Parts: sequence; structure tokens; C-alpha cells
Amino acid sequence: TMLDDHAWFAPFIETWTAEKLPWAATPAVHSYEALPEEYERLVTEYAGAQK
Repeated sequence: TMLDDHAWFAPFIETWTAEKLPWAATPAVHSYEALPEEYERLVTEYAGAQK
């Protein structure tokens, strides 16, 4: 499947971190306790990172 070899994949954002377990962590570039309000900036940054 697509994520059998997940070495190429790094999450860009993680949301609802206020609800996560203390030991759970990701290498996400951006982390939010709830949903982020700056969607336009995040989409622009993500699009630029994909080039």
C-alpha cells in the first residue's frame, strides 16, 4: 500500500493535540491544540513545500 514504505512521508500539521495521549508524538511541522484558524497560510506553505 501507499504507506508500506513511509520513509518519504512527513506529516505537515497535527490537530486536536489537546486530546492526544502524553506519549503520542509526530514530526509534524505545525501542531495545534484544536483546529487552526490560519488555513490560507497553511495551504500556501504546504503547496510551496510540495514543489
